[in-house]
Amino acid sequence: MRADRLVSLVLLLRQRGRLTAETLARELEVSTRTVLRDIEALSAAGVPVYAERGRHGGFALLPGFRTELTGLNHDEALALLTAGSGRGEQAFGLGSALASAMRKVVDALPESHRATASDAAQRFLVEPETDLLSRRLVTEEVPGTTMIEIRRAVLAGHKLRIHYTATDQAPQWRTVDPIGLVTVRERGYLLATRSGADRTYRLSRVSAAEELPEPAQRPNRVDLDRVWRERCTQFLSSGHIAVLIRVAPARREDLLSTAVAVRASEPDADGWLRLEVTFQDLRHAEWALWQLGTDAEALAPGSLRTSLRNRAAAMATRYGDSS
Repeated sequence: MRADRLVSLVLLLRQRGRLTAETLARELEVSTRTVLRDIEALSAAGVPVYAERGRHGGFALLPGFRTELTGLNHDEALALLTAGSGRGEQAFGLGSALASAMRKVVDALPESHRATASDAAQRFLVEPETDLLSRRLVTEEVPGTTMIEIRRAVLAGHKLRIHYTATDQAPQWRTVDPIGLVTVRERGYLLATRSGADRTYRLSRVSAAEELPEPAQRPNRVDLDRVWRERCTQFLSSGHIAVLIRVAPARREDLLSTAVAVRASEPDADGWLRLEVTFQDLRHAEWALWQLGTDAEALAPGSLRTSLRNRAAAMATRYGDSS
């Protein structure tokens, strides 16, 4: 771990010039005291790093210094592959590895291409935290040590103990056979089996995990995309409510952001859209439709129309007094 950190420190100084101990500590996710110890270790190893005192001081390398310490480790290569499919580096705890890997990639570029690549990277922004409606992206957090244990068990094919909190249940330890990890709309899931039965666990509900030495009972190869589709089908077929809705086209995405799934969609006669949407239960459907106001209408089931009508009548009564 320290060797990787020392490499990252050298690459940060090469690519960004003079940096303070505080900046280096923030980038490397360590304390300033650790950075100072690393600087001493680099100097003792012959790396020409020096300190500049004063208000604008910091640490820097002698001009022209170059090293070939650019080999990717396992987690860094995994982070690059995973990042190609979206924001998986955050869901699977690979953010630090990705940052380290990208520093090595940039450092490996020829000098003539490095500035061009850095400038080009500033022209792209992928999945910012806030959209045009000022809605902040909510990313579920998983403790770093927990995510490392889960990831190790998945990749090594070992059994895994997780301390998991299911809906409306007290937390308890479970021993599972991990199959793979999936991230969907900033939510991470562990696909596994338990006593031979399919199980899907929300990563944000795992408070602790332990990789076990016993091999997991699972096939050597897996089509994770197929397994995920099968799990989704099974999930949607149990305990959910299907709702037929008319919605203004401009509010379609707002509706879909609250629904579990969309089973059918077609244009309606007046320019609106008619959709068959799945919600968790009647309460969830009522809440979602209420957010859309008069831009949506529930056509079925009748119980949902009744609950929305009663809710609207109660609101009208509450605000009926002009005083």
